[in-house]
Amino acid sequence: MIPGYGGPMSDLPYAPSRIRALPSWLLGRAAARGHRLVADALAAEGMRMMHHAVLSAVAELGPVSQAELGRTLGIDPKDMVALVNDLQRDGLVTRTPDPGDRRKNAVEISADGRRRLRRTQRLGDRANAELTAALTPAEREQLIALLTRIALPGE
Repeated sequence: MIPGYGGPMSDLPYAPSRIRALPSWLLGRAAARGHRLVADALAAEGMRMMHHAVLSAVAELGPVSQAELGRTLGIDPKDMVALVNDLQRDGLVTRTPDPGDRRKNAVEISADGRRRLRRTQRLGDRANAELTAALTPAEREQLIALLTRIALPGE
């Protein structure tokens, strides 16, 4: 086997040892694996990651205007419309006129949305447990603390 290559069953391409030692490369590989695990887990519930992110935000912030939701999540307004349309079509959120501004709609999670969110959160938790299975509980906590300092400086 070539050092730095995952072998015949791996989807990892060869990377020189100098590259494999870089935190940026390792973070990228870990992120790609985590993304794949979570995406596959959510797919079991018929949900994509962006839909899950929007549903989670609506549950936490709602009722919230669609525009505010897009700004908060950093999602383009056209994309947000499509995401909310999908979630509404599936009965996971509702849109009602915003009492403070009738020109806007307030997006709120439905009872079905709350049930689906609980299931997808459990699936996401299992995927993240699989991602960090090689670590002890203390190492998982340390990893989260270190990644938070890198990814969210100042928090």
